[in-house]
Amino acid sequence: MPPSHAAETYRVTPADPTAPGTAARLAESHALMQALFAPEDNFHLDTAALCAPDIRFFAAFDGETCLGTGALLLCDGYGEVKSMFVTEAARGRGVADAILRRIETEARAQGLTSLKLETGKGLDAAYRLYARHGFTRCGPFGGYPDAPASVFLHKALS
Repeated sequence: MPPSHAAETYRVTPADPTAPGTAARLAESHALMQALFAPEDNFHLDTAALCAPDIRFFAAFDGETCLGTGALLLCDGYGEVKSMFVTEAARGRGVADAILRRIETEARAQGLTSLKLETGKGLDAAYRLYARHGFTRCGPFGGYPDAPASVFLHKALS
């Protein structure tokens, strides 16, 4: 079981991707991905896509401060984890764990049998997060190309 980080609690709730705090986190995430990866290796969803009916968007708050975001894209039989990002100041405090637990809870509530995601090579902290939560490597899925900069992960939901 992933660490609970019981010493710190965060409110992870459904959120509006266009709200100022969440929009700021998304802008930071997109800027980081654009700095790290070539345009053809960036698969983040823009704000309009995160407002679609097949998306469940969540944000972690400490009081009124948005510390991070994550989303669940409802696909045919599985869910895809999207837009996972935590501010640099909040990293290592359990915020990403809390967001990922909320996404998994929503996936189960939606009756999904698995979660999948694409992350970038070199994002070691992200990979460790997903491994702690039971994700294992898999091949490309959905419309993703077999990009050399990508790591594809999967988790069966029981």
